[in-house]
Amino acid sequence: MTEQVFSPSVLTGRTALVTGAGQGVGRGIAERLAEAGARVLVNDLDAERAGRVADSLVARDLLAEPLPFDVTDHALVTSTLAGREIDVFVNNAGVPPGGGRPNRFAEMPAEDWQLQLSLNLEALMHLTQTVLPGQVERGRGRIIQISSGASARGLAIGVAAYGAAKAGGESLIRHLAVEYGPLGITANSLALGLMEGVARGNEERIAKMARAIPTGRLGNPREVGTAVVWLASDDGGLINGQVIHLNGGTIFGR
Repeated sequence: MTEQVFSPSVLTGRTALVTGAGQGVGRGIAERLAEAGARVLVNDLDAERAGRVADSLVARDLLAEPLPFDVTDHALVTSTLAGREIDVFVNNAGVPPGGGRPNRFAEMPAEDWQLQLSLNLEALMHLTQTVLPGQVERGRGRIIQISSGASARGLAIGVAAYGAAKAGGESLIRHLAVEYGPLGITANSLALGLMEGVARGNEERIAKMARAIPTGRLGNPREVGTAVVWLASDDGGLINGQVIHLNGGTIFGR
């Protein structure tokens, strides 16, 4: 699916950083932003993945550059982003290598839940603090957190720490929206429901999950990217401090 949704000039002249953009949702976001005219910094923990995505965009005459680094390494974040003007920051990286261990919370080693906090809350805080001064100086900026339905409802075993960290990120975004909105910067969260790829190779499980969604299907990465472009564009400038759920109408609280 390569159809164009936005004008290829809607984000021309702007630089976007997308973390965890070497695959999945992050890649879909990077593709949509580049198609809308942004110069995309493709971050990933894996340098090869970041390079492949950036190369694929450049091959389409789009603007992209690989920028691999560990978002949980605060000193590295600061040094890597020093001197770079980031107009649009998309905090997407959120799943640790290997996906994490699905232990009950009472049996979860402290290092496991600390990893979730480091990746899904502390990294958001440090990255945002790094890109904000330049946005304030230019009087324009977009902070977009990719969150999860796990922030708003209890889910399966092993998701408690992840959900708590995502909820903390959403709270941070609301405060940033109030603090920096008057300075031309908006901050929003996109809370994702079930996405394609979560049960790859298991068609029966995918069909079962889809039946629980009112729209009858899982979301896909490029749809998330479309929402990001809207928030990043001038047309999305009134949207601030919001948690927008991309979940096909899934009801919370069940």
